[in-house]
Amino acid sequence: MRKLHPNQEKLLKLLKEHQDNPLTMEELALQMDISSKSVVHYHITQLEKKGYITRSAANAQQYYIKNTEDNVLYLPLYGMAKCGPAGTILDGTPSRVVPVDPSMVNFPVSKGFMVEAKGDSMTELIHPKDWIIVEKNDAPRERDVIVCSNNGETMIKRFVPDKRSGNILLVSDNKHYAPIIADKESFKIAGIVRSILKRGL
Repeated sequence: MRKLHPNQEKLLKLLKEHQDNPLTMEELALQMDISSKSVVHYHITQLEKKGYITRSAANAQQYYIKNTEDNVLYLPLYGMAKCGPAGTILDGTPSRVVPVDPSMVNFPVSKGFMVEAKGDSMTELIHPKDWIIVEKNDAPRERDVIVCSNNGETMIKRFVPDKRSGNILLVSDNKHYAPIIADKESFKIAGIVRSILKRGL
């Protein structure tokens, strides 16, 4: 890796120390005794170019430290994803950053994020309060479990193309919930569920 400017060394140290609770640009500037946020942003960009950090594909403001001493990955956690008829929209602002075992992330960490499940439409696979590890990927295979938004609602469903009608069905594992026909205008896939941290039992 390329040599770092003293300010970049200090910045990298701060980023490592606060990986589980990232500092804002303003807080980083204050800690580094720098008057301009743009200078902090410049040094962050340099850290990325020099291979010390990588930018998240799920959130451009989220960074991951490469080659950390502890064998832990950190993923941003976004609010609640409703497993049912209503839910919240992923707004791009994680509520916290969660340390996870690398064995649970078998894809580039820069594409990873997490949501917390709410509702019972995906039981027995997913229960309320479970943490869902998701890969940012908008090309699921048939019957993959996805995190998606539809008509302004965020939900966790199975992706089932209906070849006869050409519609996409959002199917629950709980048979008490009827399939939802994805709205062709608003439907958007946030990612594919890759792992589940059981917390709701």
